[in-house]
Amino acid sequence: MKLYDGLYDPTTMYPKLDIPEQRQDEPGLDSKLQPTADHGQDSYEGHGRLQGRKALVTGGDSGIGRAVAIAYAKEGADVAFTYLPAEKEDADETTRQIEAAGRKAVPIEGDLMDAAFCTDLVDKAAVKLNGLDILVNNAGKQVYVDDIEKLELEQVEQTFQINIIAMFRIVKAAMKHLPAGSAIINTTSIQAYEPSEGLLDYAATKAAIANFTKGLAAQLVKKGIRVNAVAPGPIWTPLQPSYGQPMEKLTKFGGQSPMGRAGQPAELAGAYVFLASNESSYVTAEIIAVTGGMPIS
Repeated sequence: MKLYDGLYDPTTMYPKLDIPEQRQDEPGLDSKLQPTADHGQDSYEGHGRLQGRKALVTGGDSGIGRAVAIAYAKEGADVAFTYLPAEKEDADETTRQIEAAGRKAVPIEGDLMDAAFCTDLVDKAAVKLNGLDILVNNAGKQVYVDDIEKLELEQVEQTFQINIIAMFRIVKAAMKHLPAGSAIINTTSIQAYEPSEGLLDYAATKAAIANFTKGLAAQLVKKGIRVNAVAPGPIWTPLQPSYGQPMEKLTKFGGQSPMGRAGQPAELAGAYVFLASNESSYVTAEIIAVTGGMPIS
């Protein structure tokens, strides 16, 4: 199936997932995900909308980040992306897919908990890509804990460090590289607007990201840099079985959406491409919901 080939009923374009009980240690691997996810390696078709562009995607080894990296490569961009040491197997696959699209891949291993890494990765990407004009802040931590008395402050601090504080560090480091016409795209979530009771820390960071996006957009528009975000709904990625959901919710994941199914990472790629391309030249401070019909407000 090609995403842009023919007319499809969105409720049945992808099947409802038959998700078995499963657990992975954090951060989770796409290679162990059951069932497998679609990242667009076969379904996404590029049209040259990012020809010659230079992109950095955090968390590009799997899930939404891999789908974005593949789509950007198919649209003509060279892509650097970050991954954790434990995610090397998935990162190698992302590298293969970028190179299969005929573009340069720059995998960068490290932990966004490390302040120095957040700064250094931007400089490394810009050197390896010979420039930088797209920044996608996508990497995130999500662990479900349904009782605040059991929610360790260490987890809260880690979630904030990875999900939002790293964004401040990376954007600050990127400013000397991003020319006018560049795009910054952040990944927020439906959780910023409709928080689940067991994702207090995660949802709070996603609300912060939405706010950060709008404030940063107002600041950087004067420099000719657009800042937008994508708010995914229930998307099937390794975040979910690596303690991102309790087991009873995991096996039914996505069923609560109006479309009655979870989304696939490939279904978000087009939003990130649009926000990076000149087609969105009059769009900044915007948040695009890709939620299967779950409203954001």
